[in-house]
This record gives sequence, C-alpha cells and structure tokens, in this order.
Amino acid sequence: MKTYCAATVFSVKSLKESLKFYTDILGFTEDFRFEEYAGVKHEEVFIHLSQNYPHWRPPGSGAIYIYCDDVDDFYAQIKAKGCETQNEPQDRPYEMRDFTAFDVDGN
Repeated sequence: MKTYCAATVFSVKSLKESLKFYTDILGFTEDFRFEEYAGVKHEEVFIHLSQNYPHWRPPGSGAIYIYCDDVDDFYAQIKAKGCETQNEPQDRPYEMRDFTAFDVDGN
C-alpha cells in the first residue's frame, strides 16, 4: 500500500462560518461541499469540516499540526486578518518553531 495524503476532520457548529474562516483567514480554498460536509485544501494539506455529523466529537475538540516553510510570515498574515492565537511563534525544545491558533470553534 502506498499512502499519499490524509485529511483531518473537524466538527464545526456552522459550516458556512468555518468555510469563511478557513478560506478568508487561513488561505485555504474550498475543495468540495456535500450537504453539511465540506473539504478545504492548501497545497497538500486537506481539512474536512463536518456540521451536525452524529459520530464525530463535539466542535472545538480537534487539533492538527500544519508544517510550513515560514512560520513567522504565516503567523503575521493570519494575525493581521484577526485569527485568535495562543502565543507568538517560538523555538521549542522539540526542535520546532511553532505557535497555536484557533478556528471559530476552538479547534
């Protein structure tokens, strides 16, 4: 078996609000939409958004690490657009430079 991609699924309260956040703030593009389920992508990163799906966890209980080549620039871009963050980019003891950001549901 050859794997080539993965998609994280986040439970969301409002698909419309979440799609707006992921496209307008984080720079993703809408990949597909089917009823109350949609996918967004940014190059090779795929995130699925699910509203009212009974088997997923409650909105705000998801997390994902997204790797990029310029974390400081990305942070500045999304912060300027109003993204809620927990901290600024920092060099970590686990040899990464990262920060924490939240979507409209707290994922």
